[in-house]
Amino acid sequence: MEYVICFVLVLVLFSMLIPIVKAGMKGILAVTGIVIMALISSAGAIPALWGHETRLVLPGSMVTGEIPLVIDPLSAWFILVINFTFITSALYGCRYLIPYHQRTSQLSLHWISYLLTHAGILSVCVIQNSVAFLIAWEIMALGTFILVIFEGNKASTIKAGINYLIQSHVAVLLLTVAFILVASSTGSFSFDAIAAYATQHPGPSLFLMLLFFTGFGFKAGFVPFHTWLPHAHPAAPTHVSGMMSGVLIKIGIYGILRMILLIQVNYLAVGYFILTLSVITGVYGVMLAIVQHNLKKLLAYHSIENIGIIGIGIGMGCLGLGYHLPFLSTLGFAGALLHTLNHSLFKSLLFYSAGYIYQSAHTMNIERFGGLMRRMPETAFLFLLAAMAICGLPPFNGFVSEFILYTGLFKAIPSTSFPGILMLIMAIFSLSLIGGLAILCFTKAFGTIFLGSPRYPMKEIPAERDWLTLLPMYATGLLIVVIGLFPQPFLHMLLLPAGQFTSLMTGDTGPIMDGTFDVISQVGYLSAGFILLSLVVFLVRKKVIGRVPAGIGPTWGCGYVAPSARMQYTASSFVRNYRKLAEPLLSFRKQKTDVTGIFPGEADHHTHARDKTELYLIQWPWQKVRYFLGLFSFLQNGRLQFYILYGMIFILLVLTAPFIKQVFTFIVSLFMVS
Repeated sequence: MEYVICFVLVLVLFSMLIPIVKAGMKGILAVTGIVIMALISSAGAIPALWGHETRLVLPGSMVTGEIPLVIDPLSAWFILVINFTFITSALYGCRYLIPYHQRTSQLSLHWISYLLTHAGILSVCVIQNSVAFLIAWEIMALGTFILVIFEGNKASTIKAGINYLIQSHVAVLLLTVAFILVASSTGSFSFDAIAAYATQHPGPSLFLMLLFFTGFGFKAGFVPFHTWLPHAHPAAPTHVSGMMSGVLIKIGIYGILRMILLIQVNYLAVGYFILTLSVITGVYGVMLAIVQHNLKKLLAYHSIENIGIIGIGIGMGCLGLGYHLPFLSTLGFAGALLHTLNHSLFKSLLFYSAGYIYQSAHTMNIERFGGLMRRMPETAFLFLLAAMAICGLPPFNGFVSEFILYTGLFKAIPSTSFPGILMLIMAIFSLSLIGGLAILCFTKAFGTIFLGSPRYPMKEIPAERDWLTLLPMYATGLLIVVIGLFPQPFLHMLLLPAGQFTSLMTGDTGPIMDGTFDVISQVGYLSAGFILLSLVVFLVRKKVIGRVPAGIGPTWGCGYVAPSARMQYTASSFVRNYRKLAEPLLSFRKQKTDVTGIFPGEADHHTHARDKTELYLIQWPWQKVRYFLGLFSFLQNGRLQFYILYGMIFILLVLTAPFIKQVFTFIVSLFMVS
């Protein structure tokens, strides 16, 4: 109870202090508050990962009943992931928002919302009462909405924020319906009632699971519930984008995993469903990411891709439960949980790098970059590190979690029946395709942005940030490398969270040990040795070559030296062959000015990728609704006499309603008599 009181007092105190201090202190106070809240919540989370759960029951109210607060291994893992990313994003945001210090009231609202969002997300991971859970979920959603619309003077930002808010409340509606379904049958709002309902009603429990999955799927960004994500990420400030991609969408993953623990259904059916949807999500996300011109939108679609990878792990885990394969369940859920952390790290680092690129170039259009590595070498290095990690290349953290998933898929093939074998092979092929396309995408992004020469003149000369500004980026990059080289401690931390799921099958809450964890640790040690050997070779080479005078001469230009930097490969031309292959599956809008005349003027050609899911599931139905409503636009014609007439008609209907009811009742009675 003391921890809860301290947590609430810190939240209230810092929320009250932020508005009354100077602009430069607001971010510092927010960071301090977030660090303290992170320490308080981590104090309960760290013991839970070693088997010492924290359970507390708050009295609640007449409406909610008792409110259980539980930090079990699953909650603990997500709490630690949330805290690390929130601290780094707040530190980053402190420096990133320096140019906005003249907006004092706006900064106050922003940082208070940041604190509330942090508190709301942590509360979602701990609360196990439906009503209190929805309240915490709403605080999280509204806080994030305010963070997204920080630059509310832009119409596109407001539109993206409202889009996010509407779809968040669609998720809230679905979750509310699911909780009401349980409460109406059991008379309780406790999460234990969900498990009791699933036991008593095995048939409807599958429908209940689908309701929960859809509600949480909106927050996670599974296809086709992802359409808010590519708009909200580019509109939000960069540290908010890093937090949303690294933490916020993972709350949807947490909700799905929590419901798998509570609702015991046909795990084979659930596994097939989640695995199929995750494969579609991962492949579709990376396919759209490749053809984006906006850097933050490109990263947003990669978030969708990685949600697909996490979903593949969850689907594997459910198939392991259904086929009674403990190793498949352990590797699936462990891989999904580890990739949750890994994606939080490398994606937040990519967004942090993108933020400084934006502040240097004042654009997110990849086509207008070039040669930034000379001006921003440290940012380029950190972006490259995160890019290799997201592509699943060793010796970085993305490789570890994907290796676990690959191992589980290959080992399970001999132990499953025909439909399972087909699904596992499809998952292996999809993971390989996702990895290959991700390498293509980030080769394009890194090469176009940092290599070559500037393609267009910039308003100001880009410059590298100071060490204090780069500190949260280096902290994130260091953890990426540490997990890749020394994964064993993190894998041991995952044993109890993964063991919660295998206990549904074995009845034993202890972890299922698997040799895969030892293999991946050996890969990490070998990678560390290879890096050390490479450093030794580099130092020896540098010492030997350093004695030889360096010769300087012109670079061979293949017989032709390009007279213009704009004749370099653009991002679009780099992936042109891919775009031609993917064109039947994706949607493109082309704009071009043809070259005409003997002495032609300027010509241009623009290709814009569009999301088919958004076109057909949101834009097309909304256009039909607007057309239908437009048929009644004549009612709002601006003439006072018509509005008076509408009022008179309404009063007349109210007065005649009882008479109409009696006439209707009389007619019905006549028919019944006859």
